[in-house]
Amino acid sequence: MIKQKHLLIQKISPFIWCLVLVAVFISSCKRKERSDISKVLFSETRNKVFKDLNPDTFAVVMERLLESGKVKLSNPKLITSFYTSHDFEPVLVLQHLPKEGLKVVPEYFQRVSEHGLEPAMFKAKELGKLTAQFYNKKAIQSKEEAYQQLALLELTLANSVIDYSNALQYGILSPRRIYANYYTETKRPDSISMSHVFQLKELKPYLDSIQPKDPQYLALQEALRQGAMGQGMNKEESSRVLKANLERLRWKNKPTQQKYVLVNIADFTLDVVDNNKSVLKMKVCVGEGRNENFKDRVLKEYDETGLKKDRPFSRETPQLNSMIHSVQVNPVWNIPESIATKEISRYAAKDRFYLSNNNIDVFENGKRIEDPETIDFSAGDAGSRYTFKQRPGNDNSLGKIKFLFKNDESVYLHDTPAKAAFDLPVRAVSHGCVRVEKPSELAKALFGDGQKYQTIQKEMQSKQPVAKDISLSPQVPVYLTYFTAWKDEQGNMQFRKDIYGLDIVLDSYLQRLGSLSQG
Repeated sequence: MIKQKHLLIQKISPFIWCLVLVAVFISSCKRKERSDISKVLFSETRNKVFKDLNPDTFAVVMERLLESGKVKLSNPKLITSFYTSHDFEPVLVLQHLPKEGLKVVPEYFQRVSEHGLEPAMFKAKELGKLTAQFYNKKAIQSKEEAYQQLALLELTLANSVIDYSNALQYGILSPRRIYANYYTETKRPDSISMSHVFQLKELKPYLDSIQPKDPQYLALQEALRQGAMGQGMNKEESSRVLKANLERLRWKNKPTQQKYVLVNIADFTLDVVDNNKSVLKMKVCVGEGRNENFKDRVLKEYDETGLKKDRPFSRETPQLNSMIHSVQVNPVWNIPESIATKEISRYAAKDRFYLSNNNIDVFENGKRIEDPETIDFSAGDAGSRYTFKQRPGNDNSLGKIKFLFKNDESVYLHDTPAKAAFDLPVRAVSHGCVRVEKPSELAKALFGDGQKYQTIQKEMQSKQPVAKDISLSPQVPVYLTYFTAWKDEQGNMQFRKDIYGLDIVLDSYLQRLGSLSQG
């Protein structure tokens, strides 16, 4: 029998022996690395309880704590996956406990109110108490307590640092999840960006590096500290508006291009920005909003019970970004079905000359109806059964030119014959598109003073207007945004009315997050 075993061993190839030796080596290295838990903890705390901790026992405690769900994790799959693949070791504590590296974290979280957020959102108090225990050699008095508190500290630290990192770099809320009328490309944190936290050599330099440094952000922070107030607003309401706009500034949805068109819906203005400077500014009219008369200035809580997003008024201009790819000079207005139903067909029912007086053609199944006076426009389905198009001309609702960019909301920038609206202080008067005060200047800013611009000018002045499309190359980005507080070029804080109630929605979600984190 012994001889047979000896022969069997001789038959094992050198390659197999190598695999066995490598496995033993890896296992021993792994065991040595895990045993460093006691060494690090005792070295830093001088607490004898940490002298003989069993890494395998700790791994079991850590795994059970993860499974129990007692630590509420914002990203449970990512965090569980990381610790599973790292043998449930306290990676962050081992890396950052030395040289009192952990002490800085609760300090940053306690100051998060400077960003308009609540310390409780990042478990600042809990993390401060847990951290203090590990720098006090008498605070933890048994191995059982050591295992439990170490696992709790590690998971709380990992979750809070990831949450804090996400909040400052991407915003604590996703605008797509709270706004129904939001179509702006907005980068959100992913597993790669969040996993970066586990690879940090030092926490303080990282926490410093992610502090927002945009001048507007810093200006709003200063205004929040100083208790700046908007006209007609009390201190509390102004503070909530500033916090809402700080959150907007944290969203990664800002222009990165050198040249772009920026519309601030709440300010009723358009800027053409080139190399970080406004080269053209004008008034605009935007879609009608919810707070038409502004009689109630107080920010009330938005109740989204049963809803995942807010419910906008049908004529609100959406937040979006796209690329202006062309213009149409002397445009044809393809009247939307909603307007045809609620307005055009009703006007036509009351006045049989309304359509002809306004150069509006009527179509059925794509064929133009020669005599629309034969149509019964009082019928309930008239607006959906027929399509309406307004021919080019001085009275065309789109004016002499419209600026086109791809979007699913059929929104564009355009001229208008209704110039008087630009003198209104509150210019939320359109059906959703953006009317521009200076269409010729905007065309020149986009196209330059070349042949295409000269063609645009010639066509706009034509006495026999015909719709003409002119492509823009290179295309120019356009951003339709919503900001109700900012610092102007003269250094003054500006506040605007919340015409669409979007501050109310955002503020309500921020408050709810703060309340839930304290519960």
